[in-house]
Amino acid sequence: MKINAGEIRVGMLLEYKDDLWQVLKTQHVKPGKGGAFAQVEMKSVNKNTKLNERFRSNETVEKASLEETNFNYMYEDETNYFFMNPKSFEQIDIKKEVVGEKGKLLTENLEVTISFYNESPISVGLPNQVTCKIDSTDVALKGQTVSSSYKPATLDNGLNVQVPPFIEAGDNVIIDTRNLEYIKKI
Repeated sequence: MKINAGEIRVGMLLEYKDDLWQVLKTQHVKPGKGGAFAQVEMKSVNKNTKLNERFRSNETVEKASLEETNFNYMYEDETNYFFMNPKSFEQIDIKKEVVGEKGKLLTENLEVTISFYNESPISVGLPNQVTCKIDSTDVALKGQTVSSSYKPATLDNGLNVQVPPFIEAGDNVIIDTRNLEYIKKI
C-alpha cells in the first residue's frame, strides 16, 4: 500500500530498495527555502543495517502489508521460542534474535501477536503489561529526594528495571513491555 512520506510513523515497516525496513525515527522538516521533507532513520529487518533517508513530502513509499495472528507462547530451547495457534493448534518456532530482549518476559500460555511478512515471522508483539516477580533489589536509603527515588531491581526472568523504594524482593509487579518500566505493585 502506497503512503505519502508525511504519513511515515515510528514502528512502520516499509518496502524500500528491495528490502524490508523498520522505521526507528522520523522528523518532518520544513526549511525556509525549498520544499518540506521527511528525514527517516530505518533499520533493515533482514540485514540488520541502518539507513538515513530523506523523502520529499510529495513522494510516496510502499508500506509493507503484514498479516498478524494471535499465538500462545509454549516453551523455549537454546535457539528458538515455540508458539501455538489456539484456533488451529499449529505450532511455529521463531529464532531468539527475532524476539530480542523482550523474550525474557514470555511466560507459558501468554497470548502474543506475531506479524508475518510473506509467510515468515518478523516480529512478536507482547501485551502492553505483564506481571513479574522481583528476585532481588537494593535496600532503599532513607532521606532520598523524590527525583532519585527509584532503585535497581532484578526480576525473576533476569531483566533489570528501576522500581520505587517500597518494593522488596518477592513482590509481584506489573511491567510495561514497550519500554521495560515499572508500572505498579500488585
